[in-house]
Amino acid sequence: MTFPTYFETLDIKQILADHPIGDDFLTKFRSISRDELFALQDAQFRKVMARGWQIPFYQRLWGNEGIEAGDINGLADIAKLPVYDKQHLMASIAEHPPLGDFGGLDTFGSGGAARPPMVLHTTSGTTGRPQPLMFGPKGREVINLLVGRLYRWLGVHSGDVVHSVYGHGMINGGHFIREAVTHFTNALFLSAGTGIETRSVAQVHLMADFQASVVVGFVDYIRKLAEVAKTEGVFDRIPARLIIGHLGTEDRSAIESAWSGARAYDWYGVGDTGPIAAEGPDRDGLYVWEDAHYLELLDIDSGASVGKGETGDMVVTCLFKDDIAPCIRFNTHDITQEMDGQGEIAFRRIAGFRGRSDNMVKLRGINLFPHAISGLIEARADLTGEYVCHLRRDATGRDEMEVTLESRGGTDVADLAALLRRGLGVDVAVTLCAPGGTAAMTQVETRQKPIRLIDARA
Repeated sequence: MTFPTYFETLDIKQILADHPIGDDFLTKFRSISRDELFALQDAQFRKVMARGWQIPFYQRLWGNEGIEAGDINGLADIAKLPVYDKQHLMASIAEHPPLGDFGGLDTFGSGGAARPPMVLHTTSGTTGRPQPLMFGPKGREVINLLVGRLYRWLGVHSGDVVHSVYGHGMINGGHFIREAVTHFTNALFLSAGTGIETRSVAQVHLMADFQASVVVGFVDYIRKLAEVAKTEGVFDRIPARLIIGHLGTEDRSAIESAWSGARAYDWYGVGDTGPIAAEGPDRDGLYVWEDAHYLELLDIDSGASVGKGETGDMVVTCLFKDDIAPCIRFNTHDITQEMDGQGEIAFRRIAGFRGRSDNMVKLRGINLFPHAISGLIEARADLTGEYVCHLRRDATGRDEMEVTLESRGGTDVADLAALLRRGLGVDVAVTLCAPGGTAAMTQVETRQKPIRLIDARA
């Protein structure tokens, strides 16, 4: 049987023309008008919608709302389409195991003989059972390109050594970051992974031996590696100058201080979509990759569009995934707000990840996002920055939250409780433990995203 290989299905020159990198990226998107950008988005959206109408998942989702193909005449009509989220995807998997019917695999004929090459991973399972993630060659390489574009914009070059602490196995993180670096930056890539894949002590020696200049991954673990490097006596041998990860609500000064002034940059994405937004060299908000994504911010309760500065769920449409598993109005349930003004390029800017609407805790009438604690404590030298929240319900039905934080010593519990009360808007109990004392609960060394909330109310 003859079939095209992965690279034979790709038109990489067209991909680079549609989604430029390096100097070509800045040249195109510094001067493009909003009307020109919308026209580019609209053309891509029409292709994605044509593919969506071929897929049973979307036929069912849209048909249940009485929507027909003629009702959507381009990107201007996108709000007529219903949003969907992970619950819809998991229901699809339960009804059509093991991959569901949202990837469009059945459209390639019996047995999938005509299906293009496909990359299969899963989510990390942070919020439940892992979800399959499927990518066709075009979708995969655009995702890789967007990471590579970011790294190059921030100054990564062929002389750099990039140390990655993204996990491997079935999860997507470590694999597509490796592809991004090797396909689009020419830097040397150290595929270390999590602390369980390559123990922390081994990682810092690897960084010293290979002269790691860029560290990428989730900053919780990158911060921990700085302390391990100091304990091992190799800290001064690691020339880290860039940390490119996921700051979210955390204070960048803490991670930069831990690595003696290396500059830290934030970016945001999810497994289904790849990179959605990222900081540029100006570090003034996260630029939405609008040539690849159409991002909406919708009110958590009503689903209506919110204005600039107002908090809303990030709902994303991938404008490039028109091969396998199109993503059309996917509600990430991650929240942020749009920023005013324009930065270095024409793309809109968001404030970055501010918490999850489906992980929001209502504690005695106050909406509380556990991730907000990071930003409240990271500037404190007496704390390591590691914490975990326990939510419990007492015999009277009253909900209580206890926050356990790692202290290096000298922490005044009453002062810390007052700080959290001011920042969160509600009283929480505070307990302290020694450095490393929360690791078993947060699983910071083994998970890409440490556990910050343990809800024991059930």
